Amino acid sequence: MNGPLKLETKMIRSLLLPALVLVAAGCADNRRATVEFMDSTAVLPGGFPFSEAVRVNDTLYLSGMVAVKPGTLEIVPGGIEAESRRTMENIRLMLETNGASMSDVIKCTVMLADISEWGQFNEIYKTYFDDGRYPARSALGANGLALGARVEVDCIAVVGNR
Repeated sequence: MNGPLKLETKMIRSLLLPALVLVAAGCADNRRATVEFMDSTAVLPGGFPFSEAVRVNDTLYLSGMVAVKPGTLEIVPGGIEAESRRTMENIRLMLETNGASMSDVIKCTVMLADISEWGQFNEIYKTYFDDGRYPARSALGANGLALGARVEVDCIAVVGNR
């Protein structure tokens, strides 16, 4: 190989190597996740073998919340409506305690002691989000929720750089 072909091959190699290095550098993101375990006792008293919330970079994971009166292990009386409202208020409180809001929630998992109460729960749940901006959600019937609750909800929120 000599002449223009040799020159062209050298030019391609000289451009290709730096391009490959840049691509490899972009693909090899060596950032380590920043993980924070958060226990504010804003809702639950301390001493449980789980964190109320865990933040991984810009994502906040809330543990399942039930309808306890904040600071106690006492479920509010009044059935599914009262429990649904208190559970969602506890979630709001946990989000606010950790620098987030209901509008930051992107996913919820709902566990109901009686799946036939799904409609009643939904009527309360939807009031906590802007119309048309509901998080992705899973709902299931469960036997034996914590503290004898009728409903338990866990959430994931994206909180950005706060």
